[in-house]
Amino acid sequence: MLQKNFVHIPHTFTSVESVEDENGRRYLCEGNYYPSVTTVTGWQKRAFFAAWRKNNQAESRRVIKRGTSLHSVIEKYLLNQELNTKEMSPDILDLFLQIKTTIDEMDNIHALEAPMFSKTLGLAGRVDCVAEFRGQLSIVDFKGSTRLKRAEDIDNYFTQTTAYAIMWQELFNVPIKNICIIISCEDGGVQVFERNPVNYVRKLKNAIDTFREEHNGLKTISE
Repeated sequence: MLQKNFVHIPHTFTSVESVEDENGRRYLCEGNYYPSVTTVTGWQKRAFFAAWRKNNQAESRRVIKRGTSLHSVIEKYLLNQELNTKEMSPDILDLFLQIKTTIDEMDNIHALEAPMFSKTLGLAGRVDCVAEFRGQLSIVDFKGSTRLKRAEDIDNYFTQTTAYAIMWQELFNVPIKNICIIISCEDGGVQVFERNPVNYVRKLKNAIDTFREEHNGLKTISE
């Protein structure tokens, strides 16, 4: 397999510890517990997904395993580590080979699975990737999917990556004007959704407010 040599830009990140309970995942950052980005942005759909997992247990386990395995392969590739395709399951290899050409449009990797948090948002999490995609500094999220997605069905992906864009500017004083969702689909093809995070700040605020209203208030996102 032709391996691209990705350039890495070093940054220092504050370590975080995670805990999980009935209210989702939280991260301990500098003495404060912050709910995870994924928990908050997915809070309104939690009942739907819980019911789906209950009624589709085998498929749910398969999808979770697929996501974990695909992310692991992509991370190794971006870290310039040699990949042994013979050790990959055929489905993960297919998904990776589909998405590889798109991944190769990235360079100057600033973060991979890096812990991040925001005092302004009161959120924390681990960002998939911060890198230059097609020449533009971007928050990049990688997904595997059974079928092609519609943009209107993945608003939570856009709000998640918007949160990380805000965190990046807060932590490093560098604005990020592009969020990018790259999806490799089992029914063939790769989808790339690029957006300006400014357009999702209001939806992110609504998600945070909704979560906090159900958890005794707390402060809301700054305007």
